[in-house]
Amino acid sequence: MKYKDYYSILNVERTATAAEIKKSYQKLARKYHPDVSKDPEGEAKFKDVAEAYQTIKDTEKREAYDRLGSYKPGQEFEPSQDWGNAFNSQFNNGAASAEGIDLSDLFASFTRHRGGGGAAGHGQARANFPMAGEDFEVATQISLEEAYTGTKVALNLSMPVYDAQHNMHRELRTFNVNVPKGAHAGQRLRLRGQGGKGLNGGRDGDLYLTISFYPHPLYRVSGHDLYIDLPITPWEAALGATVDIPTLGGVVSLKVAPCTNSGQQLRLSKRGLPKADGSSGNLLALIKIVLPPTLSETEKTLFTDLATGATFAPRQHFTVEQNNAA
Repeated sequence: MKYKDYYSILNVERTATAAEIKKSYQKLARKYHPDVSKDPEGEAKFKDVAEAYQTIKDTEKREAYDRLGSYKPGQEFEPSQDWGNAFNSQFNNGAASAEGIDLSDLFASFTRHRGGGGAAGHGQARANFPMAGEDFEVATQISLEEAYTGTKVALNLSMPVYDAQHNMHRELRTFNVNVPKGAHAGQRLRLRGQGGKGLNGGRDGDLYLTISFYPHPLYRVSGHDLYIDLPITPWEAALGATVDIPTLGGVVSLKVAPCTNSGQQLRLSKRGLPKADGSSGNLLALIKIVLPPTLSETEKTLFTDLATGATFAPRQHFTVEQNNAA
């Protein structure tokens, strides 16, 4: 059979603790999950990671694996006679040749040899030991409008399913998930019991749905607050104005005070995204003073009169700074 370096596959040292192994497995399983990964070899890597974890997360299987020795990945090898004397398997002690046997097959049939009648009893006990199903995580995008009102998301996922021998096949499953009003970017929705199936009466795993937002043509998001650029004319900025602002809940009127400068922020309280506690974030309007793309003769005359008669000197402090420097 060909050697597989399960520790290398899981990106852990041979001395790694059970907690370190589990943490690395969960990270890699999310990274290479076929519904998430863009890696063309993602599914194959996902299977390798699952196979490695199924072996070395088990104390007895890990001991047996470690005692096989260390070889180069892909190198042909066969368990030694000593290994066969210590561990009970259909592939040792001449019961069958290791040629053509996969390493995962060896450990799928593995039972620890305890001696006497206790060996079979212990193996049977382990075979019937409840095993919890795996947790899975997928990402989905919704619009800000859907987050504002709440929505339902339909997911068609190809889920990995393991049989009692830890062989994996894929099963198409459909989920209709209620995304509550006030969902925010990065939020994880838990679908209890919708992950991998448990074995021997073990609990089913959970499915986690991570929320993100589609880019919006008007708004930028920060938590539950929204930001919008508000273009106004020079005369609106100078004289003040009342302008209409689009919000997720409809159009509202906003007063722009006289002498408003570009870059100022005006707050519309509770016009952002709703929160789970019933409150809402704010909508922040960022003032941007804009000019017409071209000026008519009348507009040129008006601006010329303004430039001639105005006493405002916005760069006066430049002269003061230069004089101080001299």
